[in-house]
Amino acid sequence: MEKKDLYNLTDEELLVEKKKMIKSKLLHATSIGFLAGILIFGIVSWSLSSKKHVGFLIPMSIPVALMYKLLKTPNKNKDLEDVLKERGLN
Repeated sequence: MEKKDLYNLTDEELLVEKKKMIKSKLLHATSIGFLAGILIFGIVSWSLSSKKHVGFLIPMSIPVALMYKLLKTPNKNKDLEDVLKERGLN
């Protein structure tokens, strides 16, 4: 949603958008934690195995790439947070 559109919304509509933003942040945090768990489990099991194949580390780059992408996307809500602060709807 563009910043101009956010200024045209009523307070009730902004609160609905705030709830969506909170759910989105919770989903992102859960996804990042899940992917970090997969990464840690994979690295620990690889390090404890007797046969250490370097090719195993290639699939472990997938959770790293997904975590990086998820960490970059929450910046989309910056405009909404600014509008909520201006109107005192924190």
